Amino acid sequence: MWNSELAEQFGLPLIPDNTPELLSAFSGDNLPSVFSPLAMKYAGHQFGSYNPDLGDGRGLLLGEIIDKSGVSFDLHLKGAGRTPYSRTGDGRAVLRSTIREYLCSEAMVGLNIPTTRALGMMTSDTAVFREGYETGALLIRATESHIRFGHFEHLFYSNLLAEQKLLADKVIEWHFPDCLESDSPYAAMFDEIVDRTASMIAQWQAVGFAHGVMNTDNMSIIGQTFDYGPFGFLDDYEPSYICNHSDYQGRYAFNQQPRIGLWNLSALAHSLSPLIDKSDLESSLAQYEAQLHGYFSQLMRDKLGLYSKQEGDSRLFESMFELLSQNAVDYTRFMRSLSYLDSKDKQTIVDLFVDREAATLWVDLYLTRCELEEDGVELRCEKMRSVNPKYILRNYLAQQAIDKAQQGDFSELEILSLLLEKPFEEHTEFEQYAQLPPEWGKKMEISCSS
Repeated sequence: MWNSELAEQFGLPLIPDNTPELLSAFSGDNLPSVFSPLAMKYAGHQFGSYNPDLGDGRGLLLGEIIDKSGVSFDLHLKGAGRTPYSRTGDGRAVLRSTIREYLCSEAMVGLNIPTTRALGMMTSDTAVFREGYETGALLIRATESHIRFGHFEHLFYSNLLAEQKLLADKVIEWHFPDCLESDSPYAAMFDEIVDRTASMIAQWQAVGFAHGVMNTDNMSIIGQTFDYGPFGFLDDYEPSYICNHSDYQGRYAFNQQPRIGLWNLSALAHSLSPLIDKSDLESSLAQYEAQLHGYFSQLMRDKLGLYSKQEGDSRLFESMFELLSQNAVDYTRFMRSLSYLDSKDKQTIVDLFVDREAATLWVDLYLTRCELEEDGVELRCEKMRSVNPKYILRNYLAQQAIDKAQQGDFSELEILSLLLEKPFEEHTEFEQYAQLPPEWGKKMEISCSS
């Protein structure tokens, strides 16, 4: 797979077929003289406990590239082989996890959620052993920064405080230059990190995305969705949904993500205590819940077409989530169906529920509330369809693409890439990809091993 849209942004060939030097360079086989590869050290809190040697040591910063707008991006190889941090690992990646990260990172772009990007992926002739022998693969990841919360923690717990200050200085220079105008640049930097993290997690919750493994080494310093492992989008609305089969206590369940975001920020705050006064750190952390609630509320208002604030709105929202949970209604299907009330009757919504009486009552309350909006029904629904996706990367769809790819058929990858790039459009010729999942495809728990 080759991401032509992202390649164009970098001034690279849109079709790589006839450019073998491109494959050679971006697989790490032949090193361009302008690149200076660096292996990345990972550390951080893993399921609540600090681990100085996280990860499998396969992350390699191949080089940096400037896009057409002048922004610097890291090009990162995932699965290229052993690095000094691989310990007993082989530094490789397998096809299934590489496909999942490629598809989901681009799906998040389509959903307008901050994320790392996938420039391309390739298979390998090297067999990789995990639960059994699997096809090896390599991902080319692109992002403005690969720095995580865990990098600051690593330097703090290693007592490398001069190096930590240098890292903070460079993060401000590279990503938060406006903070230099503050009387306390490091505190301003942490303020920005808290706000971006709150915004990102609010977007996860609004679209029904469960990350699955929110260790602090998977938390981006610039507020992007990072490291796609055992992720999952909600099918039936289940607040306590756990997509990671290794998460026995449900620490990273869907409804725990806002709380864990604050926990991770607190861990970062502790590591930044040599640079930032305790009172400033506490002040920033105290803003997190209000920021997340504000972002989430606005997103849900947009999804429901309720742009003004009216008395009773909070209860309308709460009762909606209660109904969805009690009736195990598909979250994406429900939100998309609401946006068709300009062309379909309310029974289409009611029929999604087992308790039709309660559903009818809620829909009637919702329609009465909509009458208080300035927009007419057609304009309101049109706006709602622009924020309620028809297509999401359901785990069963990803698995079907993986199964075909392992047989050398990449057609499902191409189709899913097309749909996920523009998930709000109708794509009527691919209607089956918007259908509810089969029973075997619901609530799939995904392994971290990749």
